[in-house]
Parts: sequence; C-alpha cells; structure tokens
Amino acid sequence: MKVEAAPLSGLLILTPTRFSDERGYFSESWNLKRLKHHGIEIEFVQDNHSLSRQTGTLRGLHFQSPPHAQDKLVRCARGALFDVAVDIRKGSPTFGNWFGIELSEENGKQLLVPRGFLHGFVTRAPDTEICYKCSDYYAPDCDGAIRFDDGEIGIDWGLNGSPVLSGKDAAAPSLSDFDSPFVWEG
Repeated sequence: MKVEAAPLSGLLILTPTRFSDERGYFSESWNLKRLKHHGIEIEFVQDNHSLSRQTGTLRGLHFQSPPHAQDKLVRCARGALFDVAVDIRKGSPTFGNWFGIELSEENGKQLLVPRGFLHGFVTRAPDTEICYKCSDYYAPDCDGAIRFDDGEIGIDWGLNGSPVLSGKDAAAPSLSDFDSPFVWEG
C-alpha cells in the first residue's frame, strides 16, 4: 500500500497494490496491521456503498459532528468521481481550504478523510459507485452539511452545467453561518 500525505494536514492518499492477470486484478483496500506502520490506527465500524446514476451528481459537503464524528476511507468501485475534503477544524492554519482528487475504478486511489473535514464528491461518469468505511455509526442528530458552492471555500468542481443535488444539499448553509464543533490539535 502506497501512503501519501495530501496538502492538508491529516488527509492521506492510499493506493493499494494491484495484482493483475488475464482475469482482472486483486487488491487489498484496507489492512489495519500493515497501515499501523504508517501511523494509521482507525477502527472502522460501518461500510457504505452509494450509486449515482447520472454524471454530475454531487453529494456533499457532509460531516458528522461529535460525539459521532467520523473518519472516512473513500474509494470508487466503478466509474469515476472527483472527491473533495475541506478543513473545518477551528484554529487550523488551513481552515476553509479544500483538496480534491480524482478517484476511479481505474486508478484505485483512496482518500482517507479524518474527522474535522467536510466531505463531498461529484461523479465524472454514469453509474458511478463509491464505497467508504466510517469510524463511527451514522447518527442522524449529528449529520450536517455546508453548501457545495460556498464562495468562501471556492471549490472548482469542474462542472459543465448544474449538478444533480439532493434537497438537503441544495439548502445547506454557508461556512460563514457555521460554528464548527471541530478543533485543530496540531
């Protein structure tokens, strides 16, 4: 497993080794024992799998607040997506900054998004499937979102037209109207 630091402190890009032959490939997407050598000791308790039928489907920017904040390990099982994380840790030198990476079935890359970050993605291909592990269970009372098009954050989603959104995401508040429950511990 190749482990790379992303430009925002705490974000990691994990690229599993693929073993390929004429049948296809095999890869190990998570191995706690091996990743402990890289200082990663997250116990995941829930796996989620999402299908987005249309290209341009945008989900996010989501978070789950304490006491049920989540670390997420995100990968694309089919198709392609642009995955984004935004630092919302009070006191962080990169508060409000974002990082985006192309995740696809082809490149096999994964993004490890720690608690204290917003997370979202937009699909680049039809019938895109995203799989992600979470370090805490979904808690509806801790679920939240910030607008995907917040000018203060300024994410370039690479959209050609309007995204396909849920009602929740279309009505999400801006970052300036949000009192983050996360604190940077750098």
